[in-house]
Amino acid sequence: FAATEDSASCTSLRATGNPEYPPFLWQVENSSLLHGAVANLMSELSKKIQIPIETVYVGPWSRSQQEVRSGRVDLMAGAFYTSERADYMEYFTPAMMFTKSVVWQSAVSKFDYNSWQDLKGRWGVTVINNSFGQEFDAYAKQNLNLLTVASLEQALSMLGAGRADFVLYEKNPGAAYVQKMGLENVVSAVEPAISSEGLFLTISKESPCNTLELKNKIATALRELVDESVPQDVLVDALTEWREGPSKL
Repeated sequence: FAATEDSASCTSLRATGNPEYPPFLWQVENSSLLHGAVANLMSELSKKIQIPIETVYVGPWSRSQQEVRSGRVDLMAGAFYTSERADYMEYFTPAMMFTKSVVWQSAVSKFDYNSWQDLKGRWGVTVINNSFGQEFDAYAKQNLNLLTVASLEQALSMLGAGRADFVLYEKNPGAAYVQKMGLENVVSAVEPAISSEGLFLTISKESPCNTLELKNKIATALRELVDESVPQDVLVDALTEWREGPSKL
């Protein structure tokens, strides 16, 4: 009842996302906010819709998803499309940005990788509740041995220590963490990418701010931002910010 009443009372929005995702998103030490290209894009979106948007750190990626599912956080600032996620949140189009997911290998146990099939029979690690797009997720479920761990740092440590054959994670965020952990000579990404997916903004179906009026406002503003190439601009700025202050992680 009274969608107008709801949207009138919706005076601010909370967004969250994957905190191990530089240059798209990362947590600055001892801060309750997330930094990065997507957080900067949320600031630009906020100006257009004239409603404050706070991009907050709520815990690891799996926790971020729980918070949005419950409606305690309104927006997911950056998620691949899967039908399972579409059960609890609505997607805005177009995608904010695109990102490649790749296979990370250790120098000590390299193997030839040309297609998904080359991962069969090996032990891989990824971060809990991470998706690589619906097609690869379905293939992995049927065919691959994949352990899930709480954080990217843990996954890369296991790979570096020889406790896994490969790690699956997005290319840019993975490279940022390899550098941060000093693993450049130990761990590397191999081509071809396992998938290339759009990073979407979503709103929780349980959010009290989920009204037609607000969704139309956000959708229009997001389209304008993409048309104005704002996502590329904030990505360039975020790369600079990350390079100048990786110690803040």
